[in-house]
Amino acid sequence: MSKLLTVSHSPHISNNQSIDKLMYGVVISLVPAFLVSFYVFGIGALVVTAISIASCVLSEMIIQKYLLKTEVRIRDGSAIVTGLLLAFNLPSNLPWWMVVLGALFAIGVGKMTYGGLGNNPFNPALVGRVFLLISFPVQMTSWPLPIASRLQYLDATTGATPLGILKEAVRNGEAVPDIMNQLPGHMQLFLGQMGGSLGEVSALALIIGFLWLLYKRIITWHIPTFMVATIFVFTGILWLADPTKNASPLFHILTGGIMLGAIYMATDLVTSPMTIAGMILYAIGIGLITVIIRVFGAYPEGVSFAILIMNAFVPLINKYIKPKRFGEEVKHG
Repeated sequence: MSKLLTVSHSPHISNNQSIDKLMYGVVISLVPAFLVSFYVFGIGALVVTAISIASCVLSEMIIQKYLLKTEVRIRDGSAIVTGLLLAFNLPSNLPWWMVVLGALFAIGVGKMTYGGLGNNPFNPALVGRVFLLISFPVQMTSWPLPIASRLQYLDATTGATPLGILKEAVRNGEAVPDIMNQLPGHMQLFLGQMGGSLGEVSALALIIGFLWLLYKRIITWHIPTFMVATIFVFTGILWLADPTKNASPLFHILTGGIMLGAIYMATDLVTSPMTIAGMILYAIGIGLITVIIRVFGAYPEGVSFAILIMNAFVPLINKYIKPKRFGEEVKHG
């Protein structure tokens, strides 16, 4: 007997949302973070974001029209979201041609190679970001100083991020409390007065976007909450065990890409689990891997790698953690 139903790839939307509404809802939620990044980094933030979005949209259009010879669907907003999120994972002084390369890799390899939206196993923006980090490590880790370089793009004055300063100092045997006196305070980190990627500098702006996403029911609270909670718990244990070698959990959460990753990258509907239990397991895994890389690895940051690693486990999570089928008999002990 022939099959009557064919189940497509995730996301499976069961309400009146459409792909267009979801994607442009994400774009709106990113406006506060972009405004903060423009205030902190100035013209560089505008240039990198514009090039990234344009390159992603153009790459997707060319691939769909001339290589795959399918319907061009750039109006759904997914390429714009990929471009925005890729830009938010880049320094504001990255040369334009590297941004174009990252966008082409994100769309061409991270998305369209697998058949386009709904088929990609990995978050395309993170695929582009990791490709650039491996290919151009010096440029991808040269961070413009906040406020001081707002009127400059390629010639911006650069410096290390708080995570980078902490990592290097710990390697040199310095005590963490002494290092903290040289770094921005928690309130400064919360508001966005630090170096880093465009979209990770202000936890406040990202939380505002998170509240918008929850209000519009674009994402649920489970992945961001359990990911941040996992990082808080395990960095807290390390901090309590030896505060001279480990930073406080609040410092970890407010620095680097944890908030950006938890709210926007890990919650991607295509590359995250479909069930609540699966989301929780997935989020805990990301949190654990992030802490391991940050504390014991060579890189000061591990969010991108952690999310991509857990993306690879999503098919298994969806297979073994799923709700009971309608009408399935429940066995009682």
